Amino acid sequence: MDCEDMQMIISEEPNLSERKEGGKRGRKPGRKASNEKIDIRAKLERSRQSARECRARKKLRYQYLEELVADREKAVFALRAELERYRLWNSELSEGRIPNGFQQLLEETGFVKQEIIV
Repeated sequence: MDCEDMQMIISEEPNLSERKEGGKRGRKPGRKASNEKIDIRAKLERSRQSARECRARKKLRYQYLEELVADREKAVFALRAELERYRLWNSELSEGRIPNGFQQLLEETGFVKQEIIV
C-alpha cells in the first residue's frame, strides 16, 4: 500500500468524534420519576442501616484486636517469667548448686530417667 491508498482509507472511515445524540450513556437531564422522594428516603434509610452495620463491624473488630493484644501480652509476661527462672537456674548451676524444680524439669523432658527402687 502506498501513501495515497492510506489517505483514501482514512478519509472513508467515519469520524469517531461525531456521536449520535441518542447513543449517550448516563443520566438524561429532565427525566425524573414521580416517586423520587420515596426513592431518596429509601436510599437514605439504606445508607443509615449500612452505616450502623459498619460501626458494629468496626466495634467487633476492635474488640477482637484488643483481646488478641491482651492474650499476647499475657504470653509475653509468662515467657519473661520463664526466662527469669532459667537465668536464676543458670546462676545456681554455675555456682554448683541444683536449683529447686530443676530435677523435675529434667525428668519431665526425659533427660534423666527416674530410678525405680525394688
